[in-house]
Amino acid sequence: MKSLFEMASANYELINLRIKQTNDMITLRNGKKIGKNQPAYIVAEIGINHNGSLDLAKRLIDDAVKAGCDAVKFQKRTPELCVPMEQRNIERDTPWGRMTYMEYRYKVEFGFDDYSEIDAYCKEKGIDWFASCWDEEAVDFIEAFNPSLYKSASASLTDHALLKKMKSTGKPLVISTGMSTMEEITDAVEAIGLDNLVIAHSTSSYPCPPQELNLRMINTLEGMYPDTPIGYSGHETGLSTTVAAVAIGARFVERHFTLDRAMWGSDQAASVEPGGMKRMVSKIRDVELALGNGVKQVYESEMKARKKLRRVKSVKS
Repeated sequence: MKSLFEMASANYELINLRIKQTNDMITLRNGKKIGKNQPAYIVAEIGINHNGSLDLAKRLIDDAVKAGCDAVKFQKRTPELCVPMEQRNIERDTPWGRMTYMEYRYKVEFGFDDYSEIDAYCKEKGIDWFASCWDEEAVDFIEAFNPSLYKSASASLTDHALLKKMKSTGKPLVISTGMSTMEEITDAVEAIGLDNLVIAHSTSSYPCPPQELNLRMINTLEGMYPDTPIGYSGHETGLSTTVAAVAIGARFVERHFTLDRAMWGSDQAASVEPGGMKRMVSKIRDVELALGNGVKQVYESEMKARKKLRRVKSVKS
């Protein structure tokens, strides 16, 4: 008869096994899943490409829905916490005239009423929305809307206090790894743990040339964290490389989204327009179907050609 210690140890091993079996799958509160053997979770990052216009944001949401995206993402900052003192009074030309960088940052920030309208609009359209939060106050702000998940920008990977703040909400967290060393990635993961985590490979160039995309890092991260969903946040100008990221294992895909790449704004040039987003989503879904299950079989559609063209029926008697 097993001792209590042996039974407890067996239960502990069973719990660990179950955790290992389920860590590679994240379930959002609406039932959608991010992980192996699931369709890639495709995000149209509106970011600040709305240029402070709620009407423009709604048009982008509409086009993301039409394209078949799973979610749209915004960026939320508290300017007085995020803008360095030496940059605040630097003047720049904007669509609203010449103003300081601090004035510009406030101009493109949505407030509570704006996000309340965005929240209601996304629910009406049946698409998820969430945000990259750049400071702890921004997390408290966005948490009031109970988002399905959070994402940290690549610039925030070394801000462990911010990562922990987002993780403390109990929501899944996606961390981007652009402009970061391997040591910075492993330090961030060690600081916040692997539970409810998606790690997104990224290169923080806008736009990013193909030779610097380094998509094989997706496989490297899979090898390092085999029980954690790995994603891709792309800043290139084309579509094929993002589709390729899914083909080699990305479970989460994010691209900046705009109505017109010629619009004013720092992220517009590296963004995808509505027609491109629709094609990208379609190609990703085609690739997911084409990947299959890796088990060789003779399809019914092959039987006619098999019967007509095969001279030797079998190599075995």
